[in-house]
Amino acid sequence: MLGVGATMGLPQVLEDLGFNPREVLSDAGLDPGLFDDPDNVISYTARGRLMDHCVARTGCRHFGLLVGQRGDLHSLGLVGLLVRYSPDVGTALRNLVRHFHLQFRGAAPTLHVDGGTAILGYQVYQRRAAATDQVGDGAVAVMFNILRELCGRDWKPTETWFAHRKPEDVKPFREFFEVFLRFDADQYAVVFSSSWLERPLPEVHPDVRRLVEKQIDALDARHGEDFPEQVRAVLRATLATGNAHAERVAALFSMHHRTLSRRLNEYGIGYQELVDETRFEMARQLLNDSDLAVSEIALMLHFADARSFIRAFRRWSDATPAHWRATQRALRRTGAVWRGRRTSANRPFHFG
Repeated sequence: MLGVGATMGLPQVLEDLGFNPREVLSDAGLDPGLFDDPDNVISYTARGRLMDHCVARTGCRHFGLLVGQRGDLHSLGLVGLLVRYSPDVGTALRNLVRHFHLQFRGAAPTLHVDGGTAILGYQVYQRRAAATDQVGDGAVAVMFNILRELCGRDWKPTETWFAHRKPEDVKPFREFFEVFLRFDADQYAVVFSSSWLERPLPEVHPDVRRLVEKQIDALDARHGEDFPEQVRAVLRATLATGNAHAERVAALFSMHHRTLSRRLNEYGIGYQELVDETRFEMARQLLNDSDLAVSEIALMLHFADARSFIRAFRRWSDATPAHWRATQRALRRTGAVWRGRRTSANRPFHFG
């Protein structure tokens, strides 16, 4: 679940496009009053389906981008406050990455610094998520707004990345970001000079910061039971960089890899099962949203070669990547949705 605050701009975007927000929400099977209160929640899956519905209803292929343009730190609630009250931009972004899961599920931000380049990314890990391209576009716009809010109007990225094929109309993207646009990327991200990470933020009263930190700690304790969800979020980022070894992931949680496995087993799931699950989800998103070749996707997911990737994908889905992509595109033309392999009990396929 996630708060609707992250997409509070959706009703206004519908109005700007000439549609009645309450009517569109009702047609999507949602409470028309959903966006009346930023504390209301919606599942990640339902939000994706709503995005798909809005795109189909309005005919606007950059609908997610327009919604994201209205997002900022305020839309992130308590986590946004902690980010704003950090001592510098680098600490602010690390706080965003570390605590994002407390209020938003199904995706996770990442921060990677390599010399003079910083990459603030957004990784979707929700299984069978809908409208990942629309949600991803919106996330890049929100990250852009957050960085400009933290760094000031002089800040400007060097690139923006989108993990989907180049749209027919790139003008809305060019007008908003005004930088190089990279499509068919391995993630959604904003790339900028790492020198901005050292920029100090306005000081706040220590008591105010401590109060926010105390509330964050309380949320952290409350969500301690969601350990597999936290591992999924970390895995999506580490798989993208080829660092998904159990020892590496366990170290990020300050524990031994055997402790990591034991804790996951307590929830009835194994580490390799999560790795396969996450890899499959990433593969499906790249096959569905991008025009990358199967060999390129295999490389991005750190398989030894394309044949290894094809064998794994066939094991997960009973189909080759090429056949799955062709089938998915055919289903999309007819408005249907691929639901994955079924067991004899008619349940969605579960890794094991």
